[in-house]
Amino acid sequence: MKRLRTNIIYNVVYQILILIIPLISMPYVSRKLGAEGIGIYSYTYSIAYYFMIIAMLGLNNYGNRTIAKIRDDKEKLSKEFFSIYTFQLITAITMVICYFLYVYIFDNQYKTIAYIQIMYVISSVFDINWFFFGIEKFKLTITRNTVIKILSLILIFIFVKTPNDIGIYTFILAGSTLFSNIVMFTFLRKYIKYQKVSKKDILKHVKPCVALFLPVIATSIYNIMDKIMLGILSNVSEVGYYENAEKITKVPISIITALGTVMLPRVSNMVSNNQDDKIKMLLEKSIQFIMFMAFPMAFGIIAISRNFSVMFFGYEFQKTGILIQLLSSTIIFLAWGNVIRTQYLIPKERDKEYIISAFLGAIVNFILNCIFIPQYASIGACIGTIATEFIVALYQTFIVKKELPLKKYIKKVILFLLKSIIMFVVVVLVGKIISNNVWLKIGLQVLAGAMIYVLINTKYIYQELLTNPSKNNLT
Repeated sequence: MKRLRTNIIYNVVYQILILIIPLISMPYVSRKLGAEGIGIYSYTYSIAYYFMIIAMLGLNNYGNRTIAKIRDDKEKLSKEFFSIYTFQLITAITMVICYFLYVYIFDNQYKTIAYIQIMYVISSVFDINWFFFGIEKFKLTITRNTVIKILSLILIFIFVKTPNDIGIYTFILAGSTLFSNIVMFTFLRKYIKYQKVSKKDILKHVKPCVALFLPVIATSIYNIMDKIMLGILSNVSEVGYYENAEKITKVPISIITALGTVMLPRVSNMVSNNQDDKIKMLLEKSIQFIMFMAFPMAFGIIAISRNFSVMFFGYEFQKTGILIQLLSSTIIFLAWGNVIRTQYLIPKERDKEYIISAFLGAIVNFILNCIFIPQYASIGACIGTIATEFIVALYQTFIVKKELPLKKYIKKVILFLLKSIIMFVVVVLVGKIISNNVWLKIGLQVLAGAMIYVLINTKYIYQELLTNPSKNNLT
């Protein structure tokens, strides 16, 4: 379990780091580009993103799972890599051509920015992160991404100065993603050797990839389509408010999902070795730990978001504070659903149920967006997202209720909810007492919230996280 503990630490630290970097750049970029500039980037990226996910065609989860199962046999590993990657190469190059034609024929309003976004689509040609995640080489990908993200941050501060620099900003972000993926190819030789693959070897991946692609495209409808719909049914400034709100709520979500990223290949390997009892033990520990983090993060952000958004993004983004408060509830639903999804359904190859849950969410989100966005703009998009994440988590919980002791899980995590409410009350009271300096108020609220939550969870922290880590399946 030592490597598992190390991978979790690496991934959590990395997620914190890559979220600190945008937190450093967001106040600067928001003031330099404004809500409209942020909205233009977000809107054009959302469209490019659809071409990217079609290019990958479910390979991130499928490749990760497949490689994890045969990682101990270098010959099999090499053959599987080349057969999967050849399939990826075909789909990715096809999507690069399709995206170029789309921009050339249809996109007139933001054509220049849309052309720059093509680098994101090209990056899918070189995206082999699924391979390194499958062999659990997280340190390698984390080190690479960290260096490149820091360099891109420096470039943003140097070159982005006015709203007219939206093209430069887009080029830096898209270019860094492309370069980051290309770099990973230099490390491949150490882990695999060239294997010739046949047409049959390639085609065998089509069906399972498409099966895992369907929930990806469905999930993207309620993660990405809301921004496109906002841009069409409202305006790009509303997209900008929503984009910044989403970035803040993604901070805790990314930290939480980092655990799922590490656990997926480990549980997939356990499934191939028929270790069902260990899987259930691991799942119990994961849910407890994830909800221990998710509840206070959600309530803490709700308590400080209004003051924080104005001070952080500028007065133009006052509305963002309201959106952050609304979207914070999704942290809880996403945290619970992510454990069920990445540590049980996907490793167990329960692709049908996963697909149904994703499409259920997509349908609900699309309908609610059509109803609420025209009337409430970005607030309407939040309503759709909240309802969607709740329904997806509820459905995924329902389909495993006969296989997992869910009542036991809920009983263990409900205390974290009650303790988070206590923390929330303390944070709000601290905010009412201090009214002069907003940054001082926010700082003391965060400090008071963290202290009270740690204090009332001392027993769990000491017994489960600090004492006898070798007995804790998460560590």
